[in-house]
Amino acid sequence: MDDQPTRTPATPEGETVAPVLGPAEYARVCVGAYCAGRQAPPAPADPLYDPKAACFCSIKKRGELRGCIGTLTPAEPDLGHEIARNAYAAAYQDPRFPPLRPEELDDLSFSVDVLSPAEDCTVDELDPARYGVLVTSGWRRGVLLPDLDGVDTVARQLSIVLQKAGIAPGEPYRLERFTVTRYGQAGCDAACG
Repeated sequence: MDDQPTRTPATPEGETVAPVLGPAEYARVCVGAYCAGRQAPPAPADPLYDPKAACFCSIKKRGELRGCIGTLTPAEPDLGHEIARNAYAAAYQDPRFPPLRPEELDDLSFSVDVLSPAEDCTVDELDPARYGVLVTSGWRRGVLLPDLDGVDTVARQLSIVLQKAGIAPGEPYRLERFTVTRYGQAGCDAACG
């Protein structure tokens, strides 16, 4: 899915204001600011950024995963701050990758998945194309976003998320599902998982 098109809202008098960036473009702007040693700019003045919401920011470099960090429950006062926080974390704190270097910026594409609240479910209520999944057993927890390349069955989805959580086959766990609204740039239209 493509990011919402950049739009130029009109004022009541017919004057235009600066274009409004979609979430993926805003994540890119934030990371660009961080690469330049600056703080993230304020989120665009759009109601989309106002509610509290959890999200994942994914970064790809030439189509390959370069970073992905997110929250399952909101950690910031609004979605704009949540995106800025998770974009920073995806660029500099994903333990699978070295911190992003400024010279990489031109090769990057971004996506942002805004999560619905998780709900308890059964295995029969899962659909890997529609629902992300969260498993919990004691302090161990794993999450997998929906609609990922190569994750076409519930069995595959559960296998991956249980392995991510370190939960052994046959061990009891709590199962939850959630939906996402995905905003992506060209080259990053799928999330990281």
